[in-house]
Amino acid sequence: MEQEEQNSACEKLEKLAGPAKSDEANDLTTDTSQKQELIPAVQSTNGERIDFKVVFNKKKFDITFGSEDTIGALKSHLQDIIGVPSTMQKIMIKGLARDEMTLKKLGVVKGSKVMVIGSTVNDVLEVVKKPSAQQLKEEEQKEAQKESLCQQKQHKKVLEKGAPEDVMPGIKNCKENLPSFPLSGMLNKTGGKVRLTFKLELDQVWIGTKERTQKIPLNSIKSVTSEPIDDHEEYHVMALQLGPTEASRYWIYWVPAQYVEAIKEAILGKWQLFQNWSTDYSDKM
Repeated sequence: MEQEEQNSACEKLEKLAGPAKSDEANDLTTDTSQKQELIPAVQSTNGERIDFKVVFNKKKFDITFGSEDTIGALKSHLQDIIGVPSTMQKIMIKGLARDEMTLKKLGVVKGSKVMVIGSTVNDVLEVVKKPSAQQLKEEEQKEAQKESLCQQKQHKKVLEKGAPEDVMPGIKNCKENLPSFPLSGMLNKTGGKVRLTFKLELDQVWIGTKERTQKIPLNSIKSVTSEPIDDHEEYHVMALQLGPTEASRYWIYWVPAQYVEAIKEAILGKWQLFQNWSTDYSDKM
């Protein structure tokens, strides 16, 4: 009886051991087949090696590359050699070569010349650093604003001629009301004589020159700018902005200083004059 039980136990062990060995063998077989399948994937299929020349920026580079390699792969290979990122390269082989095309398909053979067009990173950075025409103009305007009016070329040209002989007397650090007669003896930007006549009953200022008289409604003048003349603080340079932009400024030179505040008050009104003063003060703070 004991012998039969032992035999039965042995049979059970053999049955259990059998499948285990089979599974292990199957695992080994599977691993081997997987490894065999991976081998072709890592093998190179670049084809025949071709020696040719790459021309970039009038410089020639000797390159050896596979005939089955693509233009995209060639660009990646060239980026460290010529210093141009692959995405910024254009390769010309009988016209523009597309990235997916192979050298063989494009007819590249030993001794062929391949043209590369592109910008280096340094070239791109220089372009980025270089300001546009609009930026240069804005910078000039900012510099002009920092520079006093008297030092700006357009005003200096008029002021260098000196005060006109018939200019009205100027008094610095003084404020007077507008006189009942025109302010005369001043100059415009062309150097011609100009006079200001305030017709407050008509709510107008008349700008008179030898050629004509402009009758300007006071409420159409957008702003009034002024600055003392260097070494002649008893006189000011003044601009009346007649339109929506600063380009419409009418420049007047040798305005007697004692009338500057009265002119601004007459044109802008006391409240707007206070607002402008507040804005200027805030900007300075």
